[in-house]
Amino acid sequence: MMELKLSDKVQSTLCCPICNSGLEKSADTYQCINIDCKAIFPIKDGIPILINESASIFSIQDFLESRNTYFDLSPKNKFIGIIKKLIPNIGLNIKAESNYHKFNQLLISQNPYPKVLVIGGSILGKGTSSIINNPDIDLVESDISFGTRTNLICDAHNIPFADNSFDGVIIQAVLEHVVDPWRCVEEIHRILTKDGLVYAETPFMQQVHGGCYDFTRFTYLGHRRLFRKFEEVDSGIACGPAMALAWSYKYFMLSFTKSKLLRMMIELFVRLTAFPLKYLDHILIKKSTALDAASGYYFIGKKSNYILSDKELIKLYQGT
Repeated sequence: MMELKLSDKVQSTLCCPICNSGLEKSADTYQCINIDCKAIFPIKDGIPILINESASIFSIQDFLESRNTYFDLSPKNKFIGIIKKLIPNIGLNIKAESNYHKFNQLLISQNPYPKVLVIGGSILGKGTSSIINNPDIDLVESDISFGTRTNLICDAHNIPFADNSFDGVIIQAVLEHVVDPWRCVEEIHRILTKDGLVYAETPFMQQVHGGCYDFTRFTYLGHRRLFRKFEEVDSGIACGPAMALAWSYKYFMLSFTKSKLLRMMIELFVRLTAFPLKYLDHILIKKSTALDAASGYYFIGKKSNYILSDKELIKLYQGT
């Protein structure tokens, strides 16, 4: 069983998501120390729920009552689950493992015992083993849903940590699911230390996969502009155009029905017939022409005071 408790070092940097003042902890709550705020935030099963309800689509009560806030908490069909595990997926993230290894090395080179915040960390992200298994990293895995790895409930629009609290932030396949990704990246910039690092993966050519919690897509340049206050360390394609084609095929087929049974059958059929497509991305990911058709991009950046201008941005275009 994973230890969910936040370290003392991390708890000392927690702050009110409403006014950014400090918090006082009791047995089952955190309370804002600002006399003009005095907001109270509950702790459920050892997990703090630090949500600014006035600026979030979620309420504290959503979590106290275990409502579905992204992941469906209802029991799954075990038979279908077993079949899905046996049939290859149509998705392929080629770069995640090597990118996380690089990110890990950069973190340790700057601080031998770094603090890292994972936004959207209720489940294990693709390729994260080098980060997760590093005992020297003080890891905080936050999300807006309870999961096997959640140790903090918070909304990325108001991250409940003081300025300059973290050496690194990971936000993998999350920014498409927030209402205001620009606001969230501003918050990431705020809580990072000087020269702090961010690792992001965000989709471009992917259909809606989060129901009502799915809002935005980014081109390669659009993704770079999102992180315009960061010095680029590395960026590129995480998931290629062949995966995008397989996803389009899947969602084309799913467009014909709302039936849960038929949709499960279609998904299994698509997996069986389309999974080989993704392996073409091992070739395509090396081509600059694939940037205009990729399924998703990654960005590794270092916090900076310099802001990339839009005139400089368009010079970075590498497509055709």
